[in-house]
Amino acid sequence: MTTFDDVLPRLAKILAHHLDTLNRIRPVYVNRDLNGRIRLIVDEKWRDISECKTVLDDIVKSMYDSLSPHAYPPEHAVLWETDPDALLSGQTSFPLETCPDIRVVDRLAVEGDWAHIAPVTTATPRVVFFSIKGGVGRSSALAAVAWALAEQGKRVLVLDLDLESPGLSTSLLPDDRRPTKGIADWLVEDLVDNGDAVLDDMWAASTLSREGDISVVPAHGGDPGEYIAKLGRVWMPKLDANGRREAWPERLRRLLHVLEEKLKPDAVLIDSRAGIDEVASACITSLGASLILLFAFDGDQTWSGYRIIFQHWLKTNSVRMIRERLQVVGAMVPETGGADYLECLRDSAWNAFVEKLYDEVPAGAEPALADSWSFDQGDESAPHAPWPIRWNRGFAAVRSLHDRLDGIDRQEVMSVFGPLIDGVTRMTILEHDAV
Repeated sequence: MTTFDDVLPRLAKILAHHLDTLNRIRPVYVNRDLNGRIRLIVDEKWRDISECKTVLDDIVKSMYDSLSPHAYPPEHAVLWETDPDALLSGQTSFPLETCPDIRVVDRLAVEGDWAHIAPVTTATPRVVFFSIKGGVGRSSALAAVAWALAEQGKRVLVLDLDLESPGLSTSLLPDDRRPTKGIADWLVEDLVDNGDAVLDDMWAASTLSREGDISVVPAHGGDPGEYIAKLGRVWMPKLDANGRREAWPERLRRLLHVLEEKLKPDAVLIDSRAGIDEVASACITSLGASLILLFAFDGDQTWSGYRIIFQHWLKTNSVRMIRERLQVVGAMVPETGGADYLECLRDSAWNAFVEKLYDEVPAGAEPALADSWSFDQGDESAPHAPWPIRWNRGFAAVRSLHDRLDGIDRQEVMSVFGPLIDGVTRMTILEHDAV
């Protein structure tokens, strides 16, 4: 029985026997449809060439015999196209392993795309707070960083993009200051070109701001209204004024640009949805973040999840576009045995990074001196070396971080979040100075 994970390796073996012909009729693409079935995409001009037809007939018969039920019957297994390259526009694709000149066009049911990495924005530094699992203190950490940056006189823009589990705004805004609209409202109104109608009603200034400003854009307004109905529409694409299809991550990027133009922040902090879904992929890969914080507990669930993402970047040849933006954060480091816990967390992170992200260092060469992107296991400046957040009974016990931070001193905040605050401050200042 052939299963989904067997299909591409078996297909590569089939195609490897015919690479001479396939290379002559390039480009040849593999189309994997929404149901996971495989077909070939070939230029129409080769359709009546007998030599090519004989080879393709042999290939599609082998595909049907070896890959069923994940292959089409031979008579329907080739898609003849007048412009095969045009099919790649806006689609996820990656080279077929062992056959790098043949790309797989992967049709996905969702608009999120972990493989297409947007360049780092040249405007305001953007920082994404992400975790594989919830309950790691990610939103509380973001609120603390926003507070600390504002204490330094910075203008901070905070976005709650955990649309399916919103709540960050409660940490930074009291009930009477919450705006009437939110990100979901704009995404729905934008579908009918009405986004400007809600723009000024979807952000509010936090009273935590002292020397600087914290502007908070929640997932929804103080009165969420028909939030479930809106949530079912926020992922929709739309056609722009030129008739071009605009996927929802592109719409989200456009919203962020508008907010930055309006509010002129020094830094943007983005609370991502946890897990491997379309919202998380948009936050991490589509918004041009210069720093992506990977919150982690030391456990199999955490590193299994991160390895899945890292492996996808490796497979799709997009790893070099994103790996230098990553930084592990040690979430809720225990009060007792903290040093040993951090050492184990760092070792687990290094194992994942060296397997999937770091370049292989030649034997005998020092990572720092080799012509590669890699770090020694014990290098405290490496992205796999976690920035620790110390578990604190006082912070863990409060439901609203707004109330907690409003009357707290800097020394206590730094004792819990200090390495994270210092790291984000350093990275955002460097980014801002480079612009």
